[in-house]
Amino acid sequence: MVTELLQKYIWLVQTFIKSGASGLSFKELRSRWETRFGIDYPRRTFNNHREAVMEIFGISIECNRSTNRYFIRYTDDVTDDSAASAWLINTFTVNNILSLSKERLSGRVSVEDIPSGHKHLTAIMEAMLECCTIRIRYRKYTSEGVSEYTVRPYAIKEASRRWYLVAHCIERNEMRVYGLDRIISLSTENERFIMPEDFDVDALFSTSYGVYLPDGKPVEIIFRTSHKEAGYLRDLPIHHSQKTIGENGESVEFSISVCPNNSLMMDLWRLGSRIEILSPPEIREAFAAEAAKASMIYKR
Repeated sequence: MVTELLQKYIWLVQTFIKSGASGLSFKELRSRWETRFGIDYPRRTFNNHREAVMEIFGISIECNRSTNRYFIRYTDDVTDDSAASAWLINTFTVNNILSLSKERLSGRVSVEDIPSGHKHLTAIMEAMLECCTIRIRYRKYTSEGVSEYTVRPYAIKEASRRWYLVAHCIERNEMRVYGLDRIISLSTENERFIMPEDFDVDALFSTSYGVYLPDGKPVEIIFRTSHKEAGYLRDLPIHHSQKTIGENGESVEFSISVCPNNSLMMDLWRLGSRIEILSPPEIREAFAAEAAKASMIYKR
């Protein structure tokens, strides 16, 4: 049910994007809806969909009262590939196209197998929309046993080819992050919760890296790389806080402001000799120590 609704919300956004600044009258939209879905489109249903699109994607479908035409004001922002809402819309759109075109494009489309636990995604999003608590059975990588938690699903977050649930755990009385692929089973409870008005998942992770909840104050990490590598890093920054702070004929210096964690260090180590950590000293030393360990392995 939720998956079908999401597809309709996405169709609605894409239809208004294609219509441009002039937008559509409700009569025009209704005709296109009936052609696409084969059912009537009452105005009340459209208004409900407008509210849902705003709640889920943060996109406002406005009405020009002088012309009675509906439109999306910031179309450029919506279609910006760097926008989170655009990424989510594109993700669902591509998945939908791949499903519909599986036979016609067989052997012509290659995608990675992502162990995202997507089978739980629909149930979690439904619980989020209804503000219902959920009960999960969860297996950690660090233990063989299965734990049970009752959580309030606040948000979902994608990182490194995996989906995560950001929730308030009632048993622990704190915010926790759960990998969807590690959820063994999930059930929706009858208990409802009140969503904090000021909650924003992007703000929660603004100083963090990956899906680690921020721990302490962010640290400025400065690193140097070649001009060639700098091109890749500008196209795909290590962190949203990344900025260029220096440049000469041989190298480029960048800085990021982030709370260091294992996920960040792993991604920095992945770049190997292509970058040099300049500061702070403790990060530089940790990076050098890891490089020395790797070097010793290949000297055996």
